[in-house]
Amino acid sequence: MLTTKIARLAPNALLAVLAGGLIACGGGDAAPAEDAPPAAEPAPMAQTAGIDGATEYTTTCSACHQANGEGMPGAFPPLAGSDIANNPSPDRMIAIVLKGLQGPVTVKGMEYNGMMAPWESLSDEQIAAITTYERSSWGNSAPAVTTEMVAAVRAKVADRTTSWTMAELEAAIP
Repeated sequence: MLTTKIARLAPNALLAVLAGGLIACGGGDAAPAEDAPPAAEPAPMAQTAGIDGATEYTTTCSACHQANGEGMPGAFPPLAGSDIANNPSPDRMIAIVLKGLQGPVTVKGMEYNGMMAPWESLSDEQIAAITTYERSSWGNSAPAVTTEMVAAVRAKVADRTTSWTMAELEAAIP
């Protein structure tokens, strides 16, 4: 009976049912792809404000972006080598974590068209630790993120009620 109900779903609805929690990104205990390279050693500056960024990343982000930061081709973009993660200013990255991201984004020459859930429920300390870890791991070498930086971006985007598109993000945070 369940098979009959699933077969009647429109193709897009069936895809949504099957993708389940993966579409929104964030959480769970998904195992990395079998052909994914091993995770790089955590960078030394991955700890911020006494919170371990590697642990926070594993809990919050690795189900989608994977332990090695390579993401999942066609589904979730990589953080390793990402222009957003490696930007000298962390403001766009912080804004994405706070409010989420939807629609097309091109990372390392590949287009992704999904949705990242907003994580504004995380504390400034957690976001600083996670983004510092992401910006200093897997070959990334961007400066650390402070809780003050996160608080400033949080205040700047506080009135936003929807996830960003890349065009909106680029206009709001040049």
